[in-house]
Amino acid sequence: MYRFGMTPWERYGKAAGDSIAALLDREEADRSRPLGRALDLGCGRGQFTPELARRGWEAVGVDYVPAAIEAARSKAEEGVTYVVGDVTDLEASGLGTFGFFTDIGCFQGFEPEQRRAEGRGVTALAEPGATLLMLAFGVTRLRSRIGGVSQAEVEAAFPDWEMLDVRPAETAGLGWPMNRTSPQWYRLRRRG
Repeated sequence: MYRFGMTPWERYGKAAGDSIAALLDREEADRSRPLGRALDLGCGRGQFTPELARRGWEAVGVDYVPAAIEAARSKAEEGVTYVVGDVTDLEASGLGTFGFFTDIGCFQGFEPEQRRAEGRGVTALAEPGATLLMLAFGVTRLRSRIGGVSQAEVEAAFPDWEMLDVRPAETAGLGWPMNRTSPQWYRLRRRG
């Protein structure tokens, strides 16, 4: 979609910035400083990764689209590392471990086996008690075009994680048809 200049998720980040900030505030409330390492899964051109660094995380963004990673790197944000890598094969990227993961619209576009692969990879890189904050569209009749997952599908891909919270996401900025997908924020914690 980058090739065609279609990046509707970037509009969403601007429109829903306050609600995303509130979710990150909640994530940081129970943590001591320094916050540790955070991995932004499917970071694209780095829209959300720099915010993690500004908040005190050692932020790493990973995406499989080299042009997107180059665009992210060109912004030269301090304290951010970007890596070309496949979120369905995270262990091959040699990224180390993390205490916090974000997935803002990546997981929802995968087929079931790819979702399970992302779940296995995140689990392998997760420190004990790590958390994952995921934004995903709900399942609609347009699933084959815009993606979408159910809570059960999220839980199935992350069997070693506890679902802490599910809440509706802000739809301003999404545009049609994404604003009709009942997007949800999922917050999970690695057991053990």
